[in-house]
Amino acid sequence: MEKETTALSEEERLGIKVEEVLASVNTLSNQDAEEVERLKSIIKKKVPFFKRNTFTALLLKQLTEKKPGYREEKRRTQAPSSAKPAAPRSEAPQRESKPQRKEEARPERVLPEDAKTLYLNIGKIKHLYGKDLAKLLQTEVGVSKEDIYSLRVHDKYSFITMSEENCNKAIEKLNGKEINGRVAQINFSNTKKA
Repeated sequence: MEKETTALSEEERLGIKVEEVLASVNTLSNQDAEEVERLKSIIKKKVPFFKRNTFTALLLKQLTEKKPGYREEKRRTQAPSSAKPAAPRSEAPQRESKPQRKEEARPERVLPEDAKTLYLNIGKIKHLYGKDLAKLLQTEVGVSKEDIYSLRVHDKYSFITMSEENCNKAIEKLNGKEINGRVAQINFSNTKKA
């Protein structure tokens, strides 16, 4: 009977963890959303569609079993408790350090007060990437590379941040234009500035 209670509490614990993750999905910041999109892209490339549920379940299992792994490592090395916790903590930031540095490099550019963000209904699925979008804006709208404050291209849509004047030009020139086989719908975004 005790084993059933333990299994139930484990199931409840996992259920709580799943609910926490689901709650955080609804409160993603723009920067977190970009990181999640990047990770989703990696998963789409590396994990076959029919194995994604199993992959997610194993990932959850590994995340919840992380603490016992640290204890096992402590037992093997017999190091003092004050010295050993630093090793696992230093390993995780090393894995994440490259993406964090890229993210830190982007926000260094301070956006002017007149900066506005546009929503474009075309993204990577229609083979529109950052370089392509920048080139399109330069040729069709007549803006320079420096006039484009930020470009964020997701799977199905993109965000463009420029001055309000250049945003108005982009709406005028690109709205209704066919881009990579899709009619562009471009307008001011409802999201806050990143």
